Amino acid sequence: MNKRLLIVDDDAGVLDVMKEVFEYENFEVKTLQCTSDILNDVAAYNPDVVLIDYILTGINGGELCHQLKHHDKTAHMPVIMVSAYTNVLNSLGHYGYDSFIAKPFDINTLLAEVNKYCINTVI
Repeated sequence: MNKRLLIVDDDAGVLDVMKEVFEYENFEVKTLQCTSDILNDVAAYNPDVVLIDYILTGINGGELCHQLKHHDKTAHMPVIMVSAYTNVLNSLGHYGYDSFIAKPFDINTLLAEVNKYCINTVI
């Protein structure tokens, strides 16, 4: 079974690059530019890791992370927050994410960070 990654980012170009990189590394990848129900999206896809951009159209990624981390069925799921606005994110709170990566990011760093949460997944 491939590792499963859900990526939420409202930048289509960023989504395309991340999807291509992770698929090349044998991940199953689902991308969303927005979501009105992250809990339903996660339940339907069952990812190993969720990667969320902080600045999104509508609800911010921090709130999406908070919803995941405060729901019994998803609290255990690793969430990696990415953002170009590290100062804003740091001033607003942690939201319970497991890891943070600043944009622009190095692809190898991003891969390594996601992979560290997939160590129990059989390929």
